[in-house]
Amino acid sequence: MKSSLSFLAVSIIVAVLVFFAAAGVGNEYVYFAGYTILQYIVLATAWNILGGYTGYVNFGTAGFFAMGAYSTVVIYKTIQLPLLLAVPIGGVVTGIFGLLMGYLTLRLRGVFFAIATLALAIVLNTLIVNWPFVGGSRGVYIIRPRDIQFFASYVQFLFAVMLGLAVLSVWIARVVEHSKLGRGLAAIRDDELAAECAGVPTLRLKLISTTLSGFLMGVAGAPFPYYVTYVDPGGTFNLAYAVNSIAMPIIGGTTSWLGPLIGAILLGTLQQVATVTISSALNLLIVGVLLVLFVTLAPNGLVGLFAPMLRRKKHA
Repeated sequence: MKSSLSFLAVSIIVAVLVFFAAAGVGNEYVYFAGYTILQYIVLATAWNILGGYTGYVNFGTAGFFAMGAYSTVVIYKTIQLPLLLAVPIGGVVTGIFGLLMGYLTLRLRGVFFAIATLALAIVLNTLIVNWPFVGGSRGVYIIRPRDIQFFASYVQFLFAVMLGLAVLSVWIARVVEHSKLGRGLAAIRDDELAAECAGVPTLRLKLISTTLSGFLMGVAGAPFPYYVTYVDPGGTFNLAYAVNSIAMPIIGGTTSWLGPLIGAILLGTLQQVATVTISSALNLLIVGVLLVLFVTLAPNGLVGLFAPMLRRKKHA
């Protein structure tokens, strides 16, 4: 516990330094690009709790992300709570959905589970398209405040919010990894049948995993309407969310909290540079090329690639 609190304290200090470094650049685009990278840190970390720690590949990331975003839209059109209250509500809504999804799909394994999660995302997309209250297929505009106290602009505030969510998600993933829950999830990933025979409550642990993963995906999506100011099914159920949230942990390494963080920073930065210098159309191409390289040359990701070297140095 003491180690986890120390890690959280260090993470907060790093986040504060990152915020002031971004503010020192003096360019508004830094906040837009930084927000996107931080958003992917949360999504990749959330995906890895189920996909990496537990071994259940989820293709429905876009559905969870969109559910978080549309929760904010509903709040905006009804009671108009501040964003800092809308974010946890969006997380709770998607966490509950993750729990329900788990009850429906966790008895499936392998490719059948992956297809089921993709099908649920498609069902959600269809429901949103046919729900006029949230704009349906036409989408809906969100008017964000022009100014906010303590921040130079609302975009800077959104950057700070996502920075905090990134710290929270990485800290949660690290706590899970080093806990009894994490050891149980690892046992399920390695051999679920053997874990059941050893007395591991596999269904309960998997439900916790889907709930926690869904919660974090929801909080990643909740600020999105204020970031883009126009929300439509095409933007929120974007294939890029599903592809990137899988690719980033694979590139970084799926068995550690550090893997999704490294993968999201590396791949997210490359995509932002490509968007500015060449074209955003290259983003999925970059993902495809890197995935092929890492799956063939470094199947355990960057963390798995360098871990043996670090261990040898430590014992030298």
